[in-house]
Amino acid sequence: MFKKILVANRGEIALRVQRACRELGIKAVMVYSEADKDAKYVKLADEAVCIGPAPSAQSYLNMPAIISAAEVTDAEAIHPGYGFLSENAGFAERVEKSGFQFIGPTPESIRIMGDKVSAKQAMIKAGVPCVPGSEGELPEDPAAVRKIAKAIGYPVIIKAAGGGGGRGMRVVHTEAALIAAVQMTKGEAAAAFNNAAVYMEKYLQNPRHIEIQVLADKYKNAVYLGERDCSMQRRHQKVIEEAPAPGIPRRLIERIGERCVAACKKIGYRGAGTFEFLYENGEFYFIEMNTRVQVEHPVTELVTGVDIVRTQIMVAAGEKLPFTQRQIQMKGHAIECRINAEDPFNFTPSPGRITAWHAPGGPGVRVDSHVYANYFVPPNYDSMIGKIIVYGDTREQAIARMQTALSETAIEGINSNVPLHRELMMDARFMEGGTNIHYLERWLEARQRTGL
Repeated sequence: MFKKILVANRGEIALRVQRACRELGIKAVMVYSEADKDAKYVKLADEAVCIGPAPSAQSYLNMPAIISAAEVTDAEAIHPGYGFLSENAGFAERVEKSGFQFIGPTPESIRIMGDKVSAKQAMIKAGVPCVPGSEGELPEDPAAVRKIAKAIGYPVIIKAAGGGGGRGMRVVHTEAALIAAVQMTKGEAAAAFNNAAVYMEKYLQNPRHIEIQVLADKYKNAVYLGERDCSMQRRHQKVIEEAPAPGIPRRLIERIGERCVAACKKIGYRGAGTFEFLYENGEFYFIEMNTRVQVEHPVTELVTGVDIVRTQIMVAAGEKLPFTQRQIQMKGHAIECRINAEDPFNFTPSPGRITAWHAPGGPGVRVDSHVYANYFVPPNYDSMIGKIIVYGDTREQAIARMQTALSETAIEGINSNVPLHRELMMDARFMEGGTNIHYLERWLEARQRTGL
């Protein structure tokens, strides 16, 4: 096992990894920008190294600074968390060439899965069902592009091959709008991802967003930890996640889970990963794979009893998975609400000083957050300041516990989206379960129209 790990991230995930290190008896080196010098995990660190000023390009995305910090502190491994450099194959390569262990998949796996075209081709080969679409990158010839769209059937969606996080997508409903949409998406993709390649898929009208969590070691052992429903989204950004997904037959989950495990073995995957699917009319369609720990990993931890971050560290240290598929049992129900520093209904970011912070507690309540009273939320990064996660024996009990937890949550000095979550937890359609990926945006539009 490692003696010392450098955590190359910030916010709640930095604290989460630090806690896993403590449990394993590993020293944690925390890197931080000047804007994060007062963060809780920096104060609690065994060692802390400032890697640059507030802008992430000069700190959390600064590969030489992070590797230098690992060198001067004698760290043996680097955990990238999520976001920032976590899915950067070049960074994983530099980490390993510098003599450190990257806590994540191999650079080759990250590269294959990071390009949506190559990921889709790998999944088709592995027998994982995919959304009908183009056989790779769209050609330059407009006539050929029109022919592909006609074969798929409108509406179609144009996606950036190097995209992610809901960016680099455009829905097209008619042939007249097709070529202009392809050109615009290419331009955006080149600017945002330094990769102008785009591909085309059938646009599913009312799907749910279902993901399968996997864990694998370097000895080709792999398991899936059930599923999560992440359909409550706004602009492709998840707001509420839960496990298991309400209303989907277990036999369908088992079938798709087994295919994901087979795919992991086929591509030699190592570490934690998530296969993301659209689910409609009893069918799963692969959209992408995240080669890192997910924001929503706690809901899976609560229903399976598996510590995903701890297991990530163990397999990176060369250990075998400590369980088999047969030993994975899903029990109860878990829900996560992402807590953001933003206006709850117009979503304007709200950085600033938190003058009062009261986190909820009680049976089945977990709060993953790095903030505290008098903490200053910097304007430089993502607005998420924490997550409230609840567990219940049933979905109904989990919702009731989340309603109670949100009623106890107090955040003053800044705006937060807690009022939004309070309303959603009382929404009849959400309480029923099985909402699609468009539900939240339509709910917000209806709320705005009625002037609430």
